[in-house]
Amino acid sequence: MMTVPKTLARAPTTKFLTYSLLVGLLLNLAPWPSLVPSPDVIAALLVVWNIRSPGRLGLGIAWLLGIVMDVHQGVLLGQHALAYSVLSYGAISLHRRLDGFSLKGQASHVFALFALSTTIVTLVRMMAESVTPNWLVILSPAVNTLVWLAADGAILALLSRKIGPARIVNPKPNKPSRTF
Repeated sequence: MMTVPKTLARAPTTKFLTYSLLVGLLLNLAPWPSLVPSPDVIAALLVVWNIRSPGRLGLGIAWLLGIVMDVHQGVLLGQHALAYSVLSYGAISLHRRLDGFSLKGQASHVFALFALSTTIVTLVRMMAESVTPNWLVILSPAVNTLVWLAADGAILALLSRKIGPARIVNPKPNKPSRTF
């Protein structure tokens, strides 16, 4: 069984960050069955990146992704932007504290962040659209926490691999290669 370290061995590249958010956005845009709450992969990835590398993503990116989700779902413009911004702020605020906890303790903190985010979206939707929430709203923070656990484990496993030094291949083994 492979153990996953708690910190990143190397900093994520901008390309890796962008591709992970694009994959998360595509998963959010995918149709999900209505019997289970659809996971908010973007929210989980925002929490992962704001905990693991808090200086890379900020509230602006979270707000922009929230606007994209508002447009996609056809809801009041800004409700997901507000929820994602609060979620990112909470993750940035907790990133040093979470290192001292076990995975179960980290998951409970992240669950509270997702519960706050879901509450914000639900309250804004209730005030703006007079929509009463269904029972899936209660399960949404738990589903998002499970998605966060999977995304965090996958990102830690990918970025904890050490990249070895590039091997210099000398096509002529009898002559020394020049290095400048």
